[in-house]
Amino acid sequence: MRSPSALLLLLSLFFSCLHSSVSLSSLYKGSSLSVEDESDHLISSDSSFTCGFYKEGTNAYSFSIWVTNSIDKTIVWTANRDRPINGRRSRMWLHPDGAMVINDADGSTIWSANTSTPEVDRAELLNSGNLVLKNPSGRILWQSFDFPTDTLLPRQLITKGKRLLSSRGPGDFSSGYFILYFDSDNVLRMMYDGPEISSVYWPNPDFDLWGNLRTSFNSSRLAFFDETGWFSSSDKFNFSASDMGLGVTRRLTLDFDGNLRLYSLNESTGLWGVSWAAFAQECNVHGICGRYGVCVYTPKPTCSCPPGYEVNDPADWNKGCKPKFKTSCDSQPVRFVELPYTDYYGFDLNYTQGISLEECRKICLKDCSCGAFQYRVGLCYAKSALFNGRRTPNFPGTIYLKLPKSLEVQEPSKLNESEPVCNSSQGEVVIGSSEMFTDGGSKEYTHFFWFALGVGVVEILFIATGWWSLFRKQGMPEEGYQAISDQFRSYGVVLLELVQGSRFLNRVGNDDEEVGLRSFVSAVKGKMGSNDDLWVGDFVDFRLDGKFNWKQATMMVETGILCLEDDRNRRPSMSVIVQTLLACE
Repeated sequence: MRSPSALLLLLSLFFSCLHSSVSLSSLYKGSSLSVEDESDHLISSDSSFTCGFYKEGTNAYSFSIWVTNSIDKTIVWTANRDRPINGRRSRMWLHPDGAMVINDADGSTIWSANTSTPEVDRAELLNSGNLVLKNPSGRILWQSFDFPTDTLLPRQLITKGKRLLSSRGPGDFSSGYFILYFDSDNVLRMMYDGPEISSVYWPNPDFDLWGNLRTSFNSSRLAFFDETGWFSSSDKFNFSASDMGLGVTRRLTLDFDGNLRLYSLNESTGLWGVSWAAFAQECNVHGICGRYGVCVYTPKPTCSCPPGYEVNDPADWNKGCKPKFKTSCDSQPVRFVELPYTDYYGFDLNYTQGISLEECRKICLKDCSCGAFQYRVGLCYAKSALFNGRRTPNFPGTIYLKLPKSLEVQEPSKLNESEPVCNSSQGEVVIGSSEMFTDGGSKEYTHFFWFALGVGVVEILFIATGWWSLFRKQGMPEEGYQAISDQFRSYGVVLLELVQGSRFLNRVGNDDEEVGLRSFVSAVKGKMGSNDDLWVGDFVDFRLDGKFNWKQATMMVETGILCLEDDRNRRPSMSVIVQTLLACE
């Protein structure tokens, strides 16, 4: 007969094996999860999300939630983001007093949910990806949804006091420098908040709230996206996923490069696809290359240092560049090195109109705090800090960098890309198609758009004109801002939708479509009148990733806007449109 101690040992081993082979969705008081057991985790009842210890590096673990079916176990929430724990003897405990804590190998508390109450009965991972603490009756006492890291899940709220904070870099899940938050004026914004400099970069800081289609007249400060991929914010900002509809696993992530992207999971491959992005041109994100750094399309966004500067840390461009010389206000001889097609956004010491290049140079020369100046056709901007650098062949300005005359530097290299010309032989070729929409006829429309910016303006003109004529024969209304049907309302709308790569119906929703179209046209007109020659990039389908013929896109948008003028006498005739585009050789 076996001894009681042997029987207890066998029972202990049995329940240990049972525990390791069965995935749990709940953890009850007095229980724990161990970092040393890879199968020791919680999993939602539908298996969509898993919660446990995630290996981030050599002997470094975080307690995280990740998407189960994603090929790289994509993290959507982390408790101890900036304090990884040891790979041995570390645990997550749900104590009998209701406190949920993470203890390191030495027993020290690394993180706590601050829920020390005997009401807590269990921790549970919901199908939504929300880790919650519940009482015996099922009431939620604490939830991870209230403490987002860099990712938002469907129905998870961004409110006053809550924010998304990007990670530091690929494979580095610690807190980065980019923030999505509600500002004190009730507007949802993105900001680079670095160790030295902070800079708001979204919505476009060149425009006021109306120009950005936002409003500060609200008090709720509430934003979220639903299971269909529709995002809505109390400041009137909204968008929809390009694959809008139910049955898709999605996440909205503020990535380490400062771009906010909506991702959709391909369940068959485990890979993510981008279904919306805040920026088509990633170099417009502030701080992406750190101080003094310049973002260049080669064709992907790449960081580089200007002449006279060198990179601080090649593995972390957030740290930017550093000067190869000592900065001082001594009366040492200086010279200016020309950086064509380059801009350092913001941080202007002063702004002067109607002066010559030489006069602009003298302004910077006399001011010790001026590190460079930008000049563009009579406009002079003296710069106190060199930040938010970007270089593109479409930018008409030039940066003149102030350097010690004794410093030997190489002249800046030419851009790898050339400015596109306005004819079919030089247009960007876009190969492929996309079945992103589900409303009648829209798949064919999406296919057409991906083809359109790869051909010449004249080809686009005749194809779009054919569509316009066809819809006119079917009774499409011709007057100014009228309701949009499932067909395109006018030639102007066709052109604008071609550039966007989506229907206005998808962009503004089913409600108040006329108001939405008016607001869109108002925003475009505001940007057309700005000094930013890259404005059209804000309206081109983000899936093209900035690789399109800029002149063709600009002409299509400008023509589309003219076609939507309220005054019929101000609208161009079809013959004028043909002559305009044919003249674009």
